Formats: sequence, C-alpha cells, structure tokens
Amino acid sequence: MEDCIFCKIIESKIPCSKIYENEQVLAFLDINPAAPGHTLVVPKKHSMNITDIDFNTLGQCIGAIKNLAPKIMKAVNATGFNIGMNNFKSSGQAVMHSHFHIIPRKENDGLMLPRQGKYKEGEIEEIKNKIIKELD
Repeated sequence: MEDCIFCKIIESKIPCSKIYENEQVLAFLDINPAAPGHTLVVPKKHSMNITDIDFNTLGQCIGAIKNLAPKIMKAVNATGFNIGMNNFKSSGQAVMHSHFHIIPRKENDGLMLPRQGKYKEGEIEEIKNKIIKELD
C-alpha cells in the first residue's frame, strides 16, 4: 500500500534493523521497544490485521516467530518472551499492516499486561453464549 510504513520498509524505501527475511516475511527490531530485542515480524504481503491475512502468510509468520523467538531470547539473555498482535486501532494497532511482536522478558522486568478484573455474576455465561452464537 502506498502510505503504509511497513510496506515502505519491506520495499527498502525506509531503513530498518533487519534480523530475518525470507520470501514472505521480514523481521526487524522495533524502534520503540518494550524491552531490548523487541522484534516485529511482518508479512511482506499487505494485510490490515489477522482478520484479512491469508492462511499461508499467517503460517509463514508463525513459523518465523517459532524460529526467531528462542534465538532472540538467548541473544538478549531473556528468560521468556511474549508474542502479541494488536488488531484494529482500539486495541492499540498503530500501523495498519499485520504484524506480530516478539517481546523478550526477564524475571521482574516491570513489564505488565493489563488486567481488567473479574466478570460480574452471570456475565461470563452471557458472553460465552454470545460468542458461540457468532460461531454458528
């Protein structure tokens, strides 16, 4: 896409700190990392998010993540890692091109995933039923 920053990175119009590339996937260090080694895994074929990425490309991304994550973890002496993907603006997606985050973690590193609390009485069953209805 013409105005997509990740497409421009893929086309080498904008530089990046590339750590991996194959025919379908590019992985590079995030310029605003949550932790040292924070890597973005980006499909070369443009899609907005997980709702419109094709299964083959998605599989290529997951394969790259499986290969890269433990190597990144070792390189930065991390003891774990998070895999994340934001979908749509309200979830925090800033670049509207599918991409996955590999975030290396260490014990007591201070990074926290937000927790929203507990369901109200009866709410979990209601939400479960709404989701199941959508699956039909």
